[in-house]
Amino acid sequence: MGTILVTGGAGFIGSGVVAALLDRGSDVVCLDDFNDYYDPALKRANLEPARGNRRFRLVEGDIRDAALVEDTYRRFGVAATVHLAARAGVRPSIRQPRLYQEVNGTGTLNLLDAARRTGADTFIFGSTSSVYGINSKVPFAEEDPITCPVSPYAATKRGAELMAFTYHHLYGLAVTCLRFFTVYGPRQRPEMAICLFADKLSHGQSVPRYGDGSTARDYTYVDDIVAGTLAALDAAASFEIVNLGGSRTTTLARLIELVAAALGVEPRVEELPLQPGDVPITFADVRKAKRLWGWEPRVPIEAGIERFVEWFRANRLR
Repeated sequence: MGTILVTGGAGFIGSGVVAALLDRGSDVVCLDDFNDYYDPALKRANLEPARGNRRFRLVEGDIRDAALVEDTYRRFGVAATVHLAARAGVRPSIRQPRLYQEVNGTGTLNLLDAARRTGADTFIFGSTSSVYGINSKVPFAEEDPITCPVSPYAATKRGAELMAFTYHHLYGLAVTCLRFFTVYGPRQRPEMAICLFADKLSHGQSVPRYGDGSTARDYTYVDDIVAGTLAALDAAASFEIVNLGGSRTTTLARLIELVAAALGVEPRVEELPLQPGDVPITFADVRKAKRLWGWEPRVPIEAGIERFVEWFRANRLR
């Protein structure tokens, strides 16, 4: 396939994709700006295993810099893109909508345009289940109408999906948009719920619970997401939108119980009101991924939490 560009390759999911690509002998360029959304040192640590690999190259830069993006494609002869760089998170996007539009919108456009100009005709885009918004039909399927995104984050990701389709239609890029459902596991960002809960419970602190605990999410272990991303890359479809999720739901109350049990502690809960941008449920219909690539989730939430806590104790509690 040639050199693969992974944007956001120092992040939670991106570093897993970089590692998996290197393991199978691919040439990989990571483009990451190491911004301060969370501690950049954690991102640098994510890439430590890759740094000694002769097939790995790192470019530090911002996807909003169109000239840098195109130079990266040309300098390294990029043949395929796995675009995972983004401003993530529902609640921060409500406070900073312009930033989210610039990174998730303009940044994605810069990558699509550079890919088009340089002939890197395979483009995998990391989208999100948040695009479904307040969807009354469950489980969520790719053909469901997307009319009710409830955060700037969701809206910018949906806009990027549409721009990706436009570049497929006009220029023939092979594009797959992957809608990730609540990814968790080792290297997870520290502000994400499972990591935040583990940190507070480990220090004897109460866990913030927004609402009555009945909101439910479809949690997906990061190794399953990485496997699905590589399957999409290998397939190089003309244009597809595909859900990657655990295909079962877990309530917030149950999630707290699972994390506490894995840590061997009794949880204390601080009840807080629901937050703007929250949705009552996410739930992935993953039949399309299975039909196209034979992909299905392998790691149930119970086993995934145990694996995460083992990693958390060895890494984040040091």
